[in-house]
Amino acid sequence: GTVVTLPDGRTLPLRKRVILTGADLADAQAGFAEGQVAAGEPVVNFQFKDSAARTFEEHTARNIGRYLTIVLDNRVISSPVIRDRIPGGRGQISGGFADITEARDLAVLLRAGALPVPVDVVERRTVGPTLGRDSLDLSLRAGAVAVVLVVTFMAVLYRLPGVLADLALLLYALFLFAALTALNATMTLPGLAAFVISVGMAIDANVLIFERVKEELRSGKTLRAAIQSGWSRAWSAILDSNVTTLVGAAVLFALGTGPIKGFATTLFLGVLISMVTAILVTRVLVDTVARPPLDRYLRFGL
Repeated sequence: GTVVTLPDGRTLPLRKRVILTGADLADAQAGFAEGQVAAGEPVVNFQFKDSAARTFEEHTARNIGRYLTIVLDNRVISSPVIRDRIPGGRGQISGGFADITEARDLAVLLRAGALPVPVDVVERRTVGPTLGRDSLDLSLRAGAVAVVLVVTFMAVLYRLPGVLADLALLLYALFLFAALTALNATMTLPGLAAFVISVGMAIDANVLIFERVKEELRSGKTLRAAIQSGWSRAWSAILDSNVTTLVGAAVLFALGTGPIKGFATTLFLGVLISMVTAILVTRVLVDTVARPPLDRYLRFGL
């Protein structure tokens, strides 16, 4: 005999009498009784190999009304009652399924038992919770370093306009985290990576705008005219690059699962919000400063 574990967690000694093994099973699929997809009862249809079909038929003929217990790794996964002789090795497990999902789960377990794959322990390793914590800490540190470098770059290269872009970047981060909170989203490591990428795209939009403004200033335009023209000329390039990223994020969200969806969600929201902060928020801040007496400090790195 052997001790098996029932679905409710209880253990039970079972007289070991193996009729057929997983190697004798040809297939197992979930479906509905009599093909009634809408109203039929969920069932599991199984098929034994030809070599085992006769054995299964004889056993079911002798044990009508008794249980046929299916055990996988010493755990009872199903124990249906034999209702009749089952010829041809083709049978059906019905009753006890709350929905088609439970039937599919049983079919998967049956097919898993049919896989002739031995399990050998090659290596055993115990990983504590500190590994995940270390990964999170390192990722947060890398994200913080990236943000500091970006902020410093903008302030050094563009001076006062760069500082204004950094303020817009701060608002961008607040808006993004507020949007994620509203969606009850959890910031994961892939989400953190998407946040860093979207920060770079937000700053990239400001770089494009400021470079256009510098070109207009070099051509002899006044400060306010250069700002107006620079924003207008940069808008098409910003839109093209961001739309391309949005399409990629949408594809990742539609086809991905788990962490990939989290990455896609954060990236999609980040790009949308970065367009707003780069085009509107930074523009409002620059227009506010582009008035005497502060306008003399607005040189865009020239």
